[in-house]
Amino acid sequence: MSQVTSFLRGRKIVFTGIGVAIVIIVAMFLFSASPFFAKNYAIDVDPIKDSQNLFSTARVTVSNVGKLPLTNIVVNYGGAGNHAIEKIASLSPGDKVLLSPPEDSPLKSVTVTTDQGLSITKGYRTPLKIPGMMGS
Repeated sequence: MSQVTSFLRGRKIVFTGIGVAIVIIVAMFLFSASPFFAKNYAIDVDPIKDSQNLFSTARVTVSNVGKLPLTNIVVNYGGAGNHAIEKIASLSPGDKVLLSPPEDSPLKSVTVTTDQGLSITKGYRTPLKIPGMMGS
């Protein structure tokens, strides 16, 4: 009788292990399958403003998160005049560009438009300050 119980216990552990492995594989597939569900044209904009004690820095990351290339991308930093606008000829899928706004930009928001009809406006975000780190 004890051999039967230990045999069943061993099978229970094996089936539990297989179940856990299947759940992990399905979860990994769902997270990695996001490119299959991506739109043809999509863009992500991440404007960051980092104020230090003596100065502040700003940067804007523009990423093509779609399946097809984007063309004639216009980045408007919100300032006056033509120097507040930057143009990118094209951006392939998965590529990103790191830009620095002009010094006299108001650093409130950035608007990005493309020939494909995309238009996104985002406000600058400030990174989290951690005590003991540079700039905190």
